[in-house]
Amino acid sequence: MTKSGQRGGSHRRSKRGRWIALGTSAAVVAGVGVFAATQAGASTVWPAQKTFKGRAFDTCTAPSSAAMKAWHTGFYGAAAVYIGGKNRGCAQPQLTASWVKTVSKQGWNLIPLYVGAQPPCQKSANPEKMTTANASSLGAKDGADAVAKAAALGMKKGSPIFLDMEPYDTKNASCDKAVLSYTRAFTKTLRGKIYRGGFYGFSSSSAAAIATAKDRTDLPGNLWYAKWDKVNTTTSDWPWSKSLYTDHSRGHQYMVNSKEKRGAYTITVDRSAWDGPVALTG
Repeated sequence: MTKSGQRGGSHRRSKRGRWIALGTSAAVVAGVGVFAATQAGASTVWPAQKTFKGRAFDTCTAPSSAAMKAWHTGFYGAAAVYIGGKNRGCAQPQLTASWVKTVSKQGWNLIPLYVGAQPPCQKSANPEKMTTANASSLGAKDGADAVAKAAALGMKKGSPIFLDMEPYDTKNASCDKAVLSYTRAFTKTLRGKIYRGGFYGFSSSSAAAIATAKDRTDLPGNLWYAKWDKVNTTTSDWPWSKSLYTDHSRGHQYMVNSKEKRGAYTITVDRSAWDGPVALTG
């Protein structure tokens, strides 16, 4: 962790085990009704959002179903899983459609994460970085891949997919433009395939770029911000306009590297407060 309280670009692509879970301190509720969206001039009826409000945890590699069962004690209620992306740092031997079905039956809610292309000005090395020239085309390509990966795991239409964007210098205008172009193309592709757009980033950089963008066209409708203040909330420390992301659309990663044991399974996790969508798996 840096002095600013934010880690560098290796966060989430580290080989160290990392988890996201959402607590069962609040009940899971389905989004009310359905809503219509217009795509290419046609009206599309979306599945109702499945909303979870509570505590969450994340780690790099999805654990075994036995570990997930032992961890389902009521403190956490959801887990984020890394479904794909060339910058995903850990192998996922457990993460299969069968695993998704099993842990969903155990009562877990799942948050899909996709570690796509990273900013061109980011200092850390990554297998895939966008450029100002290819940001839009690459965002569309990665968005299609993210949907394919989610669908293969049994995460149905209407599910969110969170794009993981690590810290970068938002004062670098060309870099910032590339990130926004990539994110818009990624999100537009998700929406065209009836998946909800989400974004994970840091309150000091990548999440701030999304939250403060004047042009809101095709930006993700759900924002998960990393602000490690150890406060379990999505409201009191929200750094931006209170009118943004108000309709069950927020996540807050508030604590990292918490070594915890449940049953026979010890896992180092990051904690999040959640009030937002989770995958449709039933």
